[in-house]
Order: sequence, then structure tokens, then C-alpha cells
Amino acid sequence: MQKKIHALTIETIQGDIAAQEDIEAVVNAANAQLKTGGGVAGAIHRTAGPELEKECRQYAPIRPGEAVLSKAYNLPNDYVIHCLGPVYGKDKPEDELLSKCYRNALKRAEEKNITSIAFPAISAGAFGYPLQEASRIALQTIAQQASSLKSVRLVRFVLFKKSDQQAFEKELQKLEKA
Repeated sequence: MQKKIHALTIETIQGDIAAQEDIEAVVNAANAQLKTGGGVAGAIHRTAGPELEKECRQYAPIRPGEAVLSKAYNLPNDYVIHCLGPVYGKDKPEDELLSKCYRNALKRAEEKNITSIAFPAISAGAFGYPLQEASRIALQTIAQQASSLKSVRLVRFVLFKKSDQQAFEKELQKLEKA
């Protein structure tokens, strides 16, 4: 599903974030140390290879809401933007920290004149953020940033499970066209 807001296209797909060949930057739902982990971080690090973790050492640790940019190595992309989402129920205020992840990822993308970026559902896996709420915050934040983006023209949400994609589609349908 797609929706256009200002000059930005927002879309949702079911798939593998580490296999987005037509996207310049993918977002890693990272841990604070920017190391290989499970879920999205594991998939990205496995595909990118060990050089990714080596480069990331210089940026770690990061705090919830922060985003840093690295090369993509063996991924089919140019860059990886690593975001540390909040742990639901622990990192407060979790809604503001989650929104900050998306804003900071877009900021890093704009700094490199990136035109396309793929996001996972940050914090909605192991960090326990309720999926519907996480999708609402993600999409509202992206929509709010749309008018100020100069280079980013495509934001793709890549969801591993069909049920996750459906949750994002439901929230995307609610967004007002600007």
C-alpha cells in the first residue's frame, strides 16, 4: 500500500529489510552497542558482514531516540541508519523517544541527500512496543516530517510478518493526504 504526502511516498510491504535492493538506506532497529543481535539487527548484520559491526564500534553506545549512519557493506544499499528505539515500559517517555528515532533517521538521510529509506517497526519486536501504537507513532512522525524533507522521496516500511504489515496499512489509511 502507498500514500503520497507532499512530495513523499510512504509505502508498506511484507519482506526482508536486508533485501531492499532499490533503497539507498535501510534502518537498523539497533541495540545500544550497535552489535549483531536478533531480529532486524541480526538480519542486517548477517547480510552486511563483520565490517558493519567493526565500523559501528566508534559510534557506540547510543541512547534511545538516537540515530547514526554507517556504510552498508554487503547489503544492497549504500547506507545503514542505526536507531535505538525505546524499551516499552522502561525508557520514558517511550512515545517521544520512538518518534525521535524516526525524526533522527530522516535527519541522517537528509544529511547524505538520500532519496529512499526503508524502516522496520522500531521497538515493536523484542523491545515490546505494542504494534498498533508503534505503527501509529511511526507513520504520524513520518507524515509530520514530509513537508520539510528536501531529498527523501520514498519511505518504505518493511515488515517481516503479514500481520505487522496489516497493522501499518491500517494506520497508513488513516493518514490525511497533505
